[in-house]
Amino acid sequence: MGADGQVLLASPNLARTPAIRAAGPQRPGTLFHTWKVRPLGGEHRQRVVQITTDTPQGLVTVYAGSSLRDVDAADDTTTAALVIGCPLLLATVGLVTWRVTGRALGPVEAIRAEVAEITDRDLHRRVPVPPTRDEVARLAQTMNATLDRLESSGARQRQFIADASHELRSPITVLRTQLEVALAVRDPELWPELIGGALEDIERLQRLTVDLLLLARIDAAQPVPAVRLDLTALVSEATKARRGDRVPVRTHLAEGIEVAGSELWLTRVVTNLLDNAQRFADRQVDVVLRTDAGPPGPTAVLEVIDDGPGIPPDDRERVFERFTRLDDARSRDHGGAGLGLAIARDVTAHHSGTLTAQDSPRGSRFVVRLPLAQEPPRT
Repeated sequence: MGADGQVLLASPNLARTPAIRAAGPQRPGTLFHTWKVRPLGGEHRQRVVQITTDTPQGLVTVYAGSSLRDVDAADDTTTAALVIGCPLLLATVGLVTWRVTGRALGPVEAIRAEVAEITDRDLHRRVPVPPTRDEVARLAQTMNATLDRLESSGARQRQFIADASHELRSPITVLRTQLEVALAVRDPELWPELIGGALEDIERLQRLTVDLLLLARIDAAQPVPAVRLDLTALVSEATKARRGDRVPVRTHLAEGIEVAGSELWLTRVVTNLLDNAQRFADRQVDVVLRTDAGPPGPTAVLEVIDDGPGIPPDDRERVFERFTRLDDARSRDHGGAGLGLAIARDVTAHHSGTLTAQDSPRGSRFVVRLPLAQEPPRT
């Protein structure tokens, strides 16, 4: 095409096509970038390159074009594929995700369904554990461990209620019998003896009731008052109250040992251990209070040692069970209801401590360990 815009020469397929509008100024030797134009002599677009050069006849612009037929076809194919394939792909991905998620959450649903059906009377049931060894399997194992603890707790509560009912039934029956006899007997000389026996049973019933209420408070996990107290003074007061008893109590107490907890409850621990030691001692009860810096940390150590018959090694854990009497020497009349050591251990554990029966060259030896009170921060 010449400088005046007239077509000088054209390929046969563009012989009657209007001249292409220049894409930019016509300067000699100027090469313009390619661009796309509407269909020229066909149904597909063309990519055109414009070159301007100087000739004897003046400036001449040469336009060379190539059909974008294959490109347009590829665009059409891609568009059709996307229009049809995208919904199918989304549907496939959604289906696969739903199936995979369903398979992954299936064990969780099985665990949920099983737990939903477990009541207080079905604590023996357990949730299924999948063989995948993943987080869901560990969740099921943890759930079964929790159910184990709940079942054990329920069994202990039922046993406690049965034992408490049995222990309460005996003094109530005896008390009623004595009152009925006192009512039937018209001899005033016998009334003091009958009333005295009734009062003894009432005192025993009262002590048993107090012990049961304390155990109920411990089982309810009521918080312990975090009061800093002098354990040395507490043990000293508890032993001084026993001067003149049948079995004397000899003390070896370190000074200034302090712990945190309830003075009333810790006094009950010392009292129960002294009652047990004096009940079965022959001549002497020793009480030792010291500190220990060993692991897991600094602790106060209280030892109550008697020179009685001792406790067989196989029974050193069983004596801490509620309503436990090992033999005839620890009968109901002589050894109480079998709650003293159980209360002492539960109260000690409630104070983050331990109570154990350990070896002793003579008699029995009970050892209480309590964490020492922390020093207040310096300001």
